[in-house]
Amino acid sequence: MSSTSYHPLPASESTERLPQRFAHLDSDDSEPPPKYSLITRRRILVASLFIFVAFVFYTAGQFSARPHAPTPDAPKVPQATQEPLPEKGRPCSSDDPTMPCDGKYSVGYFVNWGIYGRKFPPSLIPVKDLTHILYAFANVKPDTGEVYLSDLWADQDIHYPGDSWNDVGINLYGNFKAIYKLKKENRHLKVLLSIGGWTYSPSFHPVVVNPALRAKFVQSSVQLVEDYGLDGLDIDYEYPSNDTQALGYVSLLAEMRDALDKQAAKKGPSCKFLLTIAAPCGPDNYNKLHVAAMDKSLDFWNLMAYDFSGSWDSTANHQANIYGGPISASASVDYYISKGVKREKLVLGVPLYGRSFLNTEGPGTSYSGMGQGTWESGVYDYRALPLPGSTVKVDKSAIASWSYDATKKEMISFDSEEIAKLKGQYIKKENLGGSMFWELSGDKGSVREGIETGPGKDLQPGNSLVTIVNNAMGGLETSKNCLIYSHSKFDNLRKEMA
Repeated sequence: MSSTSYHPLPASESTERLPQRFAHLDSDDSEPPPKYSLITRRRILVASLFIFVAFVFYTAGQFSARPHAPTPDAPKVPQATQEPLPEKGRPCSSDDPTMPCDGKYSVGYFVNWGIYGRKFPPSLIPVKDLTHILYAFANVKPDTGEVYLSDLWADQDIHYPGDSWNDVGINLYGNFKAIYKLKKENRHLKVLLSIGGWTYSPSFHPVVVNPALRAKFVQSSVQLVEDYGLDGLDIDYEYPSNDTQALGYVSLLAEMRDALDKQAAKKGPSCKFLLTIAAPCGPDNYNKLHVAAMDKSLDFWNLMAYDFSGSWDSTANHQANIYGGPISASASVDYYISKGVKREKLVLGVPLYGRSFLNTEGPGTSYSGMGQGTWESGVYDYRALPLPGSTVKVDKSAIASWSYDATKKEMISFDSEEIAKLKGQYIKKENLGGSMFWELSGDKGSVREGIETGPGKDLQPGNSLVTIVNNAMGGLETSKNCLIYSHSKFDNLRKEMA
């Protein structure tokens, strides 16, 4: 993914259904007919009670032997002779085949540099429309494997309204304090630290192939989870370039899974730390991955279903189409499923930006040059689209849209409100796990005090794509986050910001 595009689980039947399974035992047919003698009737009654008790114990044993999702407050119990228990927090139901679990994931990237020119602090995060925040990005030291925060001022130091300058001790401020407070107020909201991204990914190459460096990567990143009050980690490694690196990636995820589980176990059964990745949608990249082996360690996969076309191509085309074209979201979904990933573990990425092509007639034709963009050449925030003077066009067969300015001959591939709705419907129809958005500051729906204005930056009328996709794909999952971090290096976080 470029610098712009850094870019559940069949639960068993509930115990609440048990009474229904025995409903037939309350039938009048269980009473012996009056023609029998009293002794005979008593004998039959005793025999019936014996059979009933045996049946109850047998059925209970059968039920308890089946793998089933633990309740939110119950620990997972390993069963050596059964398949692994589903991950906690997404109990499923067969009542609605279009919604196999208790809700969809809605995952939004929050970028730490968004607080500057974009004027997008944590207070503007649409918490009611999200289940997970991916906080981008932490970096990696290629010589040691240590994971570290990339902007300490934004991450832990900046004081927001309400923060005191007179607190005693070592205290957490910045984005992470603000986000922790959001977690306290919205217990469904989980926050993962995203490590890597396109810019930092080259540092992964020497680390994943070296066991000692991987160990430092795992230890340091898990410590960041504890220190900053997080709910897990998201690995954004773009991309393994050979099989040695791909196998090292498998090992890194397995070692990370083990370390996160051990850290969560210290907190008790109510806490689970998540592990996800940003997954490629281009065949050149996903064909190198050992998908089945990776999947054993992951809670879900965030598919980077965008940047299918851009300034690196010779032809203008759709950058986030579901169907058709050399690269498509549906083809990547089918690929991961073919490798054994469950549908409900695949989260479809949706871009909150558009890519520009100048001097073109539209999709499938040549172009030369790019528009000025919002913050970088050729890339416009969705909040600034469609540009004045352009017309929006939709290809429903591809599930793709673009705007076109005939005067400037500029095509911008972006997701319109209509396409966002269709993508939400696609997620629901295909029983996918949910949606992911790169990145939240690009969306409409918030007022930005002091943000720069002008061509390519001015807010255009319209609605939030995050909200539109969520409304179309269905309700959101509601598993609770973790709030207790007794071993954080920050005094106020250890006290839960009390």
